[in-house]
Amino acid sequence: MVRFSGVGLCYPEGGGAWALQGLDFLLPEGSFTWLLGPSGAGKTSVLGLMHLRLRPSIGRIEVLGHDPAGLPRAQLPALRRRIGVVFQDYRLLPHLSAFENVALPLRIQGVTEARLRADVTEMLRWVGLAERAEAAPAALSGGEQQRLALARAVIARPALLVADEPTGNLDATQARRVLSLLRELHRLGTTVVVATHSEALPEEYPAPALRLEGGRLLRHG
Repeated sequence: MVRFSGVGLCYPEGGGAWALQGLDFLLPEGSFTWLLGPSGAGKTSVLGLMHLRLRPSIGRIEVLGHDPAGLPRAQLPALRRRIGVVFQDYRLLPHLSAFENVALPLRIQGVTEARLRADVTEMLRWVGLAERAEAAPAALSGGEQQRLALARAVIARPALLVADEPTGNLDATQARRVLSLLRELHRLGTTVVVATHSEALPEEYPAPALRLEGGRLLRHG
C-alpha cells in the first residue's frame, strides 16, 4: 500500500537542511499504523509524501501501487482522490455549511445531486453531526470540526487515510470519539496512518508504529 525506499527530504527554503533521511518501510494494505515522535520529528513531512503534497529529494516512494514520480501529471489527480487527508488545523471552508464542506469532494468528482445528498447525509450521521448539517464551521466545537474534517476526508471512500495529529486539539472524550471513528474505518478496510506526539493513545489503542526522531526512523513494529 505504501513503501518508502531510501527516502530523504530536503527543504531548500530551510537552508538545505534534511527534514527526513534514510526512511525505509512498508505499510501493508488494510493496516493501521501510528506515526510517532515529538514535534519537529518529521511526521507531517512523512504524511505530506504519503498524500503526494511533497516529493522526495532522494529515494523512491510507492503509494497505492504507483510510483508518483513515474506517473504522467494528468494521472496524479486520480491517484490523489484515492487518498483522504485529515489536517490538524481542520482546513474547513468557513463560507460553506457543514453539509457543503463534506459534499465538496463529491461535487468536484461530478457525483449526481441525489447520490451526493444521500451519501453526505449518511456520513454526517455516522460522525454524529446530522443535526448540525447547516451550521457554519465557526459555530461548531473543536471536536465537531475535527469530526467534520474526518467526514470530508472519507466521503469519497479513499483507500488510504492519513491523519495529522487528529486529536491534538481535543479533550480526552472527543479524542476517543475521533479515534473510534478512525478504527472503524480501518475495520471496514481503509489503510489508516495516524500521526501523534501522544504516547498514551498508542498504549490505549495498540497497533504497529513508525517512530521518528530528527527525521530518522527509530523503530518499526
